[in-house]
Amino acid sequence: MDILTKLTEEFPSIREDRAQNIIKLIDEGNTIPFIARYRKEMTGSCDDQVLREFNDRLMYLRNLEKRKEEVTNAITEQGKMTEEISKALSAATTLTEVEDIYRPYKQKKKTRASVAIEKGLQPLADFILAQDKNADVQAEAEKYIDEEKGVKTAEEAIAGAKDIIAEIVSDDANIRKKLRNLFMKNGVVETKLVNAEEEGAKTYEMYAEYSESVSEIKSHRVLAINRGEKEGFLKVKVTFNDEIAKRVCGASYLKDGGYSTELVKEAVEDGYERLIYPSIEREIRAVLTDSASEQAIKMFEVNLKPLLMQPPIKDKITLGLDPAYRTGCKIAVVDGTGKVLDKTVIYPTPGPKQNEEAAAAKLKEMIAAYNVDIISIGNGTASKESEIFVAKLIKEIKEETGRDVAYMVVSEAGASVYSASPLGAEEFPDFDVAERSAVSIARRLQDPLAELIKIDPKSIGVGQYQHDMDKKRLDSVLSGVLEDCVNSVGVDLNTASVSLLKYVAGLNAGIAKNIVTYREEHGKFYSRKEILKVPKLGEKAFTQCAGFLRIQGGENILDNTAVHPESYAAAEKLLSLFGYTAENVKEGGIADLPKKVKEYGEEKTAKEVGLDLPTLKDIVSEIIKPGRDIREALPKPVLRQDIMDISDLAVGMELIGTVRNVVDFGAFVDIGVHQDGLVHLSEITDRYIEHPSDVLKVGQVVTVWVKDVDVKKHRIGLTMKNPASKKKAVTKAL
Repeated sequence: MDILTKLTEEFPSIREDRAQNIIKLIDEGNTIPFIARYRKEMTGSCDDQVLREFNDRLMYLRNLEKRKEEVTNAITEQGKMTEEISKALSAATTLTEVEDIYRPYKQKKKTRASVAIEKGLQPLADFILAQDKNADVQAEAEKYIDEEKGVKTAEEAIAGAKDIIAEIVSDDANIRKKLRNLFMKNGVVETKLVNAEEEGAKTYEMYAEYSESVSEIKSHRVLAINRGEKEGFLKVKVTFNDEIAKRVCGASYLKDGGYSTELVKEAVEDGYERLIYPSIEREIRAVLTDSASEQAIKMFEVNLKPLLMQPPIKDKITLGLDPAYRTGCKIAVVDGTGKVLDKTVIYPTPGPKQNEEAAAAKLKEMIAAYNVDIISIGNGTASKESEIFVAKLIKEIKEETGRDVAYMVVSEAGASVYSASPLGAEEFPDFDVAERSAVSIARRLQDPLAELIKIDPKSIGVGQYQHDMDKKRLDSVLSGVLEDCVNSVGVDLNTASVSLLKYVAGLNAGIAKNIVTYREEHGKFYSRKEILKVPKLGEKAFTQCAGFLRIQGGENILDNTAVHPESYAAAEKLLSLFGYTAENVKEGGIADLPKKVKEYGEEKTAKEVGLDLPTLKDIVSEIIKPGRDIREALPKPVLRQDIMDISDLAVGMELIGTVRNVVDFGAFVDIGVHQDGLVHLSEITDRYIEHPSDVLKVGQVVTVWVKDVDVKKHRIGLTMKNPASKKKAVTKAL
């Protein structure tokens, strides 16, 4: 297989020469963020997501070729390689096909067929399989009676021969391929509820007597069924028409050979029922699970990126509130940089120490003392009562002092994980777990990326069934998301934690620790080049990471931009060409540079300063605003000063909400009533969409209308289609 040709077929947007460049860059050890940002002229400006998909496919195809070579060698060593097998291996496009071809030659555990072969019954199996009408099978079988080998009768000999034939049919790669395709197109997944009286069974009631075609079943249902089976509440099987399946198995083997053919037919049916069907069923289940897992991982990826990339609320003094009942609400006040100013415990919620008046007095005192701008409330246990308390408090502060304070409920998913982690203990050795959690809740409002990066992504709580996924695959994808987010924003070299630095292209946890240690011992960095003094950080790592590191107030203003050091000379030449200096860049006095470049001619400018066109455009956008944060261009989070209850909602009510999670069947939206509402896929838009993520992403601020409310069950149905409009939805419903 020509891997390059295959990749260009599968990625039509990437020209062959660019695909070749990408492969070369990957093989040279360049990271995806570096290639995406600083080698655009070689890749045709491929984004990081496409590059990761390309890299994943490249690795798969290389593993496929490697496995083909291993199988070829193994069959050749057995002296059984033929031109037909060689052609089949060469034409195989998946690892499954390769394993099917290898199956007959693979060292097997003890089977009924292998036992029969050991008894010397292979020639009898071949004799029967020939299906000669005139053959006397009984007489032939009697020749193989041998008590020493465990063959006492002709019937036993024939039974052993049939076992061999059954395995021959089972090992037939063409039969397996045909059946696999039939099962995928026409098979049915069937489920049955068991242990219905046990606690937890109610969750799977919809699957009590359930069936759906293999080709139509949705990913989230596959994962729900798998979980129900794992928990012991569901029996699951994949069915297909047995008669058709047996005809497919016998098509290549059955002749008109009288009694011999009857025996072969029996062997074929036994091979299907005992060997092929259970194996194909496992394969189909595995394919469905793998596909569903990839979809779930994809959704996690789709949700995680916008969550991490939410705009920071910078330079605001924030009070973090970790709600609780019995143990009280833990409070932490942090300044605009995330430094802890004060902490305490209050008891505004129901519990043995409840004292709402004292809690309000204490918070008013802290808000006044530290000029708190925003209160960040965790959305866990007692958060509704805490939110009601805070909304009332803010109203009182406004009436008493005229001062505006806002609040926002933030997801506290993973806050307890961070609080109990070695990293949490290292950052705040004198704080207890709940106090660390309050700090994290405050900081994740100030800078979601810097705080959430400290938590295992699986604990952040966006997506579905993440704990059921293959850990290695999930970790790989999520690490890629974290890496892309960190590098697209950039990292302040003088303030970044190890947690952030380890995701910078070219760095790892060890080098990140060395950077922080060096910084603590020698003070601030004043130039990017200085990091070459950090132990174990060589030229190769420097090339990969330098452009993603920022230094504010350093020796060179370009160190506070995404301009890579390899392009500094060209950037300085660009400034000189249009009469600017580094001081002009510092003072923000080159806003008209894009206009001047356009008037002069972009291609002409690029040629004169020694840059390719994509890099020139990137440098121009960077130096007109050094230190810019790309997240600032995104819509700001919705801050609140009052709260509604679910009972306040009415059908048709228009609200502003924030998307909290996007799943296969819709999106959950926070509308400020402590209970997220569901916008079903069919209620997102009037046009056809395949998936909610086509339109929505986590953190997005949307206008919704209340469609229905069930106060008792705490369920809110929302729509994004204005009820005043009479347009009918054409969105495909699940």
